[in-house]
Amino acid sequence: MRGRTWLGAALVLGAQLRALWLAAAVEVHTAKEVVAVNGTNQRLKCTFSSSSPVSQQLSVSWNFQPEDLSSHEPVFYYLKEPYKPPSGRFKERVTWDGNIERNDVSIIIWNLQPSDNGTFTCQVTNWPDVYGTIGEVRLRVVQKVNFSEIHFLAVAIGSASALMIIVVTAVIICRQHRRRARDKRLEVADTE
Repeated sequence: MRGRTWLGAALVLGAQLRALWLAAAVEVHTAKEVVAVNGTNQRLKCTFSSSSPVSQQLSVSWNFQPEDLSSHEPVFYYLKEPYKPPSGRFKERVTWDGNIERNDVSIIIWNLQPSDNGTFTCQVTNWPDVYGTIGEVRLRVVQKVNFSEIHFLAVAIGSASALMIIVVTAVIICRQHRRRARDKRLEVADTE
């Protein structure tokens, strides 16, 4: 009987330690969605929190999943120093913009293209916290529109208002001109 009590206590202790281990995981925080204009640069912000101090073995990996759900592509890697991708669509288009001491592992993507639409993932490992959440940022690259719908609507309303003012002014001027002409005729008729 005593062996079963000890075994039960060990199981309960093991479950509690496992819960503490899971609670000690790295948490990653990102914006859920970012919208950027075609041809511009965009900072993809990623921060993390860890129950352990930042270690020398901290690693960060950024990956990209295109909208067409083709294979993941590596974007950026950090281990003691930033490593740019040696090939792929983000070669020469991504730079490190983070600060490890401030738990910031952000990057900047340069010269955004419509083909960059998709989901970027940010994963941080800070030994001994090797498990944790993966941050996701959905990037939407939109075309730069010179004349938006709101501007078009404002111009249409402004033009219609200006046209109404011109028409009302012309009607008032015509009526005054007719009234003066009529008054002049009445004066001439009275004097005769």
